[in-house]
Amino acid sequence: MKISHTNFDKLLILNSEEITDNRGSFMKLFNENDFLKNNIDLKVKEYYHSISNKDVIRGMHFQIPPYSHNKLVHVLNGSIIDIVVDLRENSNTFKQHFEIKMDNPGVCLFIPEGFAHGFKSLENNTIVQYFVSSGYNPEMDTGIHYNSVNYNWDIQKPIVSERDSSFISLDKLKSFF
Repeated sequence: MKISHTNFDKLLILNSEEITDNRGSFMKLFNENDFLKNNIDLKVKEYYHSISNKDVIRGMHFQIPPYSHNKLVHVLNGSIIDIVVDLRENSNTFKQHFEIKMDNPGVCLFIPEGFAHGFKSLENNTIVQYFVSSGYNPEMDTGIHYNSVNYNWDIQKPIVSERDSSFISLDKLKSFF
């Protein structure tokens, strides 16, 4: 597994080697020893699986401490532009966003606690999986409005849930991290 650092502290891109032969292919997406060697803290408590159509925007979600979590995101089918926003008040990248196109099942994004997370689906039947280090707590689960992030979503008619549309803007967010 190759681990690449981003300009955002603790936000990592993980690339797994694909082994192919006449049977098909094989990838190891998680190795606890690799994670420990690289100070990646992910003790999985819940696992999510979403299927989205083209032009769906999901996010920008996070949970408030002490229910915040580290997250490992992986695209099983289709493609997304994954967006994260640093909500850590003492960070050099506070309120800045990071984006990555994810369309390869061998690429995972490790998102540490203190980031809001969301994505736009680039095609129908896009399957995204998330592994998180804390359980869902509806009273501590919240987000910021996707359009308040300094990112051009480039979608004429985005498909967004009512809940995600109701989130406050990033500039009105009180930092929890």
